[in-house]
Formats: sequence, C-alpha cells, structure tokens
Amino acid sequence: MAVYSLANLTTGTANATAAIELRTAATDRVSVTEIGAFLNAATASLIGIGRPAAIGITPTTPITWLAEDPANPAGTAQTALAWGTGPTAPTNFFRRVNVPATIGAGFVLTFPRGLVIAVSSSIVLWNLQLNSALNCHFVGDE
Repeated sequence: MAVYSLANLTTGTANATAAIELRTAATDRVSVTEIGAFLNAATASLIGIGRPAAIGITPTTPITWLAEDPANPAGTAQTALAWGTGPTAPTNFFRRVNVPATIGAGFVLTFPRGLVIAVSSSIVLWNLQLNSALNCHFVGDE
C-alpha cells in the first residue's frame, strides 16, 4: 500500500453538520492512520469523528489526496467540504475532541492499525456545536 495525505481548511462551522468528509472511490478502500485538526479562529470547538449514517451526495469541490511518494500511483480518495446533500450525522463517534478557544489549538489522533473506510463510504469530522473553521489533515494507505 502507498501512503497518501491531504490538508484542507474547512469552511462549514455550523452545529450538527460535517466540517469535512474523506470519501473513498467505488474501487478502493482506505486505511486512515492519522487525523489532525487545528482551530483557525478563537472559537471553542467540539468535534466528533465517525462514519456518517449516509455519505454526502454530489460533493461540489472534492480534492483527491496526494501520494507522499511521487513514484506511487495517484490516489482515489477525496475530501469534500460542500455537497448538494451533506452527509448525515454518525450514530456514534470513534473520538470526540474538545478544543479550547485559542487559535492554533488542536489535536492529532493516530490509528496505528488504521481506521478503515470501505469502498464508496466515508468518515467525517462532525461539528458537535458551532465551531471554528479547521486546518485539518488526513494520512493513510490506499
């Protein structure tokens, strides 16, 4: 497996919405080994990481993650920040993180054995209250 990563600045900050979604293609699954997020504004934030009950539909500007070794094939997983219909709330969360109202405060979570996303599925960073925009990243294998 090749290592891929991607960083984004989220735009959705409203309560009970996805801040960002990492989506897999119909041909590949992904194993996420690291997720990080840092506040872009001094707004106390509560973020959940989970599988949405339904994946977002018609992402408006998906971005394909990048191979960390340029000799590896292009990745197929994509992040999405906006959708025609957004992903729905996860039933449960793998992690919930409180971040204090300090610009640059944040977290890096590791999943040593990988947090697997099945084909045609996703995980989301979910706004559990009105949150700051997030400078976030994903690292994983495809």
